[in-house]
Amino acid sequence: MEVIVSKNELTSICAKQFIKVGVPENHAYNVAEILVHADLRGVHSHGVMRTMHYIKRIKSGGININPKFKIDEKSSAVALLDGDDGLGHVIAKEAMEEAIKRAKDNKIAMVGVINSSHCGALSYYVKMAAEQGFIGIALSHTDKVMVPYGGAESYFGTNPIAFGVPAKKYKPIILDMATSEVAFGKILHARNIGSTIPEHWGVDEEGNPTTDPNKVKSLVPFGGPKGYGLAMMIDILSGILTGSAFGPYITPMYGDYDKMRKLGHLFIAIDTSVFIEKEDFLNNIDKMITDIHQVKPAPGFERVMIPGEPEQLKEDERLINGIPIPEEIYKQLISIE
Repeated sequence: MEVIVSKNELTSICAKQFIKVGVPENHAYNVAEILVHADLRGVHSHGVMRTMHYIKRIKSGGININPKFKIDEKSSAVALLDGDDGLGHVIAKEAMEEAIKRAKDNKIAMVGVINSSHCGALSYYVKMAAEQGFIGIALSHTDKVMVPYGGAESYFGTNPIAFGVPAKKYKPIILDMATSEVAFGKILHARNIGSTIPEHWGVDEEGNPTTDPNKVKSLVPFGGPKGYGLAMMIDILSGILTGSAFGPYITPMYGDYDKMRKLGHLFIAIDTSVFIEKEDFLNNIDKMITDIHQVKPAPGFERVMIPGEPEQLKEDERLINGIPIPEEIYKQLISIE
């Protein structure tokens, strides 16, 4: 069973739960907005279902609800933000805002992040950049949950990467993907609703594929060695490069709730006029999108879409008709003490 909830109602319900545990109101609403953003786009694995987890970690002392952010300026275009172990969503939003601000003066800017926690759907942050006319890039590592290609036990996290590209007459192109076949949140979602999963999503304790989400011990990289290689590079850029932990040395998301996670992220903003006129860039992006929409669809497909378009269409529909939330999750949200 599902409950249909409007964006505003769901944001308010979610924010109030964070406020109850002492999170400052502006931070609470920032986190809620980003969680609901994921649910609007159908990415429930990074939506409000995570609220109870964050609150558990806050109550256990694993998240600092009153962080003092520090910016270490490396150059006019490069900075390192110390998130002081706060809520990752708030830290990541601050970091992308800093990258955009610096890109306005330098055409391109990069902001690394240290001492963060789980920051949710990266699509939110690259969309921030795209809506202001910049190309946005976001990377983050996570704790080990994915086997390296050829392995039977985890080493890397799902290590997502996202891109946001502005257009003129179209909405921004948003690509947000984990380097695993799926985000682990989708396994959790399947457990919550009692469904099976495709056997190429994860493996059991012995490294064998399974369709039972309750038996999944590790995820597998998409595209075999390609996803594995990309996961390694993302861990290097968001982890080792920023001075954060990496791979199996990252504090796990589930368990050790009293420990700060010390995650690293990397945010990049690029002015689209860095090489060509901004108008030329936007016109060519529009042409690319139009061209792709006109590509003859393969059997079984109604039409060809650009990355992130299915999620954008879902968001457009849910802004009007409301967001479906599993009844159990909704009950938990309104009953958190």
